Amino acid sequence: MGKRLRLTLGVGLAGAAVAAYTLVVRPWYLRWGTQDEEVQRAMPGDELVPQPMYESTRAMTIYAPASRVWQWLVQIGVGRGGFYTYDALENMAGLDIHNADQIRPEWQTLQAGDSIHISPVTPLKVEKLEANRLLVLHTVMSPFTAEIVDAADPATPAYMEWTWAFVLDEIAAQMTRLVVRVRANYKPEALRVAAMALVEPVHFVMERGMLHGLKRRAEGDDAGDKRV
Repeated sequence: MGKRLRLTLGVGLAGAAVAAYTLVVRPWYLRWGTQDEEVQRAMPGDELVPQPMYESTRAMTIYAPASRVWQWLVQIGVGRGGFYTYDALENMAGLDIHNADQIRPEWQTLQAGDSIHISPVTPLKVEKLEANRLLVLHTVMSPFTAEIVDAADPATPAYMEWTWAFVLDEIAAQMTRLVVRVRANYKPEALRVAAMALVEPVHFVMERGMLHGLKRRAEGDDAGDKRV
């Protein structure tokens, strides 16, 4: 096979891979587990990032009442209940996250205006909270250090502003639909390409793991048996 032919085949295969990712894989993971209505509907927190460069909406049916799902959801965070996902992967980044398998009373008192951390240097503000119904988190952070920055400051060279919204729809006494939406904007806009290639797939894997972790805990033994 000639060098030119090998180059042509290589370029063709690379183009096919990019097309498959863009047209098939990415649309699938951006709306994993959802119904059309869940993707299209407005959700609390959308107004905080009204014109996002990135948006994902994912969902899962949990066979437990919303009040039980909420007990696990409300205690997420570093130094709290963790994120119920792959802690080995999280701790490769030095986050020191430990996923709880118990409902802790001291983690049940979250209120609007409080913060939870996704890393030791990255707090997310609780913008909205309705017990057993919704939790909306929001932050503006450096994409390089994960520290909080001021997006309005012209001296800020780069930032990522994003929201993380969780909505619990109780559709039967023992059945809850958990819908999760992330919206984000970037500066400079070139970060969008890097995020699409690097951040989005990792975010999907970790958030999907989180949904499964919440489901497993909420559907487990009676929540009262897991209090400490």
